[in-house]
Amino acid sequence: MFDWNDLKPFLAVAQHQSMIAAGKSLGLSQSTVQRRLSELERRIGRALIVRHPAGYRLTADGLSLLPMAQKVARAVAELERYLDDTAREFDGVIRVTCPEPLVLRIVQSKLLDAFHARHPKLRVEFVTSDRYLDLSQGEADVAFRSGDTDDELVGRKIADSLWAIYASPDYVERHGRPATVQDMTQHPLVGFETTFSSHRMLTWLTEVAPAARFAVRNNSVLGLVSAVKSGAGIGPLPTALGDADDGLVRILGPIPELTRSWRILAHPDLRRTPRIAAFFDFIVEQRAALKPIFTG
Repeated sequence: MFDWNDLKPFLAVAQHQSMIAAGKSLGLSQSTVQRRLSELERRIGRALIVRHPAGYRLTADGLSLLPMAQKVARAVAELERYLDDTAREFDGVIRVTCPEPLVLRIVQSKLLDAFHARHPKLRVEFVTSDRYLDLSQGEADVAFRSGDTDDELVGRKIADSLWAIYASPDYVERHGRPATVQDMTQHPLVGFETTFSSHRMLTWLTEVAPAARFAVRNNSVLGLVSAVKSGAGIGPLPTALGDADDGLVRILGPIPELTRSWRILAHPDLRRTPRIAAFFDFIVEQRAALKPIFTG
């Protein structure tokens, strides 16, 4: 019925309420804008613009058409950006944030070597922090997360996040092991400090062992691992770390209440850019290889 170029004069006049200003924005003469608008109205059989003393206004039909025309304009602009990006070779840095213990495991897995071999001009850079970095503010491009996250982000599940209760072999030899979760109240615990009160692990410990004594509190997962290995007490740890460490013994679990999904996440504005899409697609493709890294 019409092509995209038919809508440009209509959108320009709707925005500027002037044929002259619309023509300048499009690089066209006033007469060309008027002619193309008339042709659009003829093709669809409806009047879209009327002239008023203060300028041009949309008719009722024009107002009905405007949101759909604007949607087309946004889609075309997105397509043009995408084509412009893909016209160039993939290059640049992908800043990935994830819990610190995962960095070494991902690097040692050689998965990044395979990604860099596929996209030699792309480079992955890890950004670690004790807090969730704000992807909407550009603090990182992509995140691996297992907890609650901003609804604005988009992503895919890549693995399960499992937690179990661990102790050191020396601790088990000296103090035995709890037979049930309820028995944990008889043992000193290792857990996050109170500033992490919203973390599911600390919430769960408070519920199942409200009277238990904490021997060590820490603000990082690596700190928890070290404390449990020292024999100071027992505590929940990710199975990916606990099962892989000879200095730890799994004594209970996995704990269903602590189970979450590992996801790869990005802000919607970045998700479809070529470099981020390349990394996303690679990670989703490699989910089987990622399972022992993230789940254990």
